[in-house]
Amino acid sequence: MLKQCLIMAALFAATLPSHAGEGELRLGDYYVISRGDRGQFLGSHRLFKENASGLHEVSYCGETYWVRAKTVAWTQLEEENERTVNVEFNRGKGWRPICSKPSDQVRLADIGVTLPAAEMLFTSEAELKRANRFAAIGQSFRALGKSGPQGSYHAR
Repeated sequence: MLKQCLIMAALFAATLPSHAGEGELRLGDYYVISRGDRGQFLGSHRLFKENASGLHEVSYCGETYWVRAKTVAWTQLEEENERTVNVEFNRGKGWRPICSKPSDQVRLADIGVTLPAAEMLFTSEAELKRANRFAAIGQSFRALGKSGPQGSYHAR
């Protein structure tokens, strides 16, 4: 029985990365985590490794993630409130900080959001979608206007 356990352990160990490098980091969960003065957990937002609707591509410490705009706003507010904020990784063995001060690397303006962080955080998703839709409509009209006025049908 002991021999079988040792063989199983050896096989399992052989499938794990030999160092804490890039291979290890791709297997777990990534979060932006806010901690208090004594390291106690205060809050978190999830980071994604793949794109999905409503997410923005960002880079923290050279790694690419996909985040919600509210995550960037929350990160900015947490650091403004002098809390320790890190990108942290968990593979089932506890949280490990892998990138500090994410708000120094990505701001709302970097992902095209002009709202202040506090306003962004407390704006509903429906309101954000409506604002984005009107901005897209306005953008399309501005693009049309660059070719010069065409005149109306009646002026011809």
